[in-house]
Amino acid sequence: MEREYDKLVRDNIPEIIEDNGEVPATRAVTGDEYESYLRDKLQEEVAEYLADRDADELADILEVVHALGHVEGLSPQELAERRERKANSRGGFEDGIVLERVN
Repeated sequence: MEREYDKLVRDNIPEIIEDNGEVPATRAVTGDEYESYLRDKLQEEVAEYLADRDADELADILEVVHALGHVEGLSPQELAERRERKANSRGGFEDGIVLERVN
């Protein structure tokens, strides 16, 4: 049974599909097209996490964020450092503060 996807997948997925006796049709994307597929993948993974609340989906989100960081020329360490700087200056989200209004 043929299934259509047109979505970015992890690098080992074609091999896994072949190991299951199926034949994947793939192509590699680069540049702006790659970035577009990464943004779509981020939205997909966030939606899956929101629907399932599965910790593995959080790991998938992080993987896509790291790939987007790489596109922007940032290593995972540099992303972590930027996150930490922002958390140090503006705080995190641990306290559950909701801004309702400013008078």
